[in-house]
Amino acid sequence: MALIHSILMGAVAGMRAMTPLAAVTNAARSGNLPADNGALRLLSNNVASAGMLALAGGELIGDKMKTAPDRIVPAGMVARIATGMIAGAALAPYRQRKLGALLGAGAAVGMAYVTFDLRMRAIARYGQTSTGAVEDAIAVGSAALITQAARGPKRRGRR
Repeated sequence: MALIHSILMGAVAGMRAMTPLAAVTNAARSGNLPADNGALRLLSNNVASAGMLALAGGELIGDKMKTAPDRIVPAGMVARIATGMIAGAALAPYRQRKLGALLGAGAAVGMAYVTFDLRMRAIARYGQTSTGAVEDAIAVGSAALITQAARGPKRRGRR
């Protein structure tokens, strides 16, 4: 059950390559990853977190441009595999971080093709900007929910 977060965040990487890293670095920086996780120490660095947030924001803006490359081009797939691996490992229990990385990467590849097909169909009907905005909301919202769920329930302090 613990690896479901790795799979789900890998699926987000299939939609938006940088969103999983932004979510995971933000969670790591604020101490909101599970206690026994496979996250690299670098992910909790303030500069790394700010950089990933900036890159994710740039990706969200760039996706709406007519010149944006398809997500399934080789460079896009490499980015999705890499971010799916890193985020998948970060959300997995420490002893399962390699499996979490593999599952995150696999989910990223699969979801890249699924969402590419869906997006092309939606663009033909609704246009690039509006469909991109909907996909952005799904990706960012999902990433936030996944990192929150991975942490588990908040513990209440004693009164």
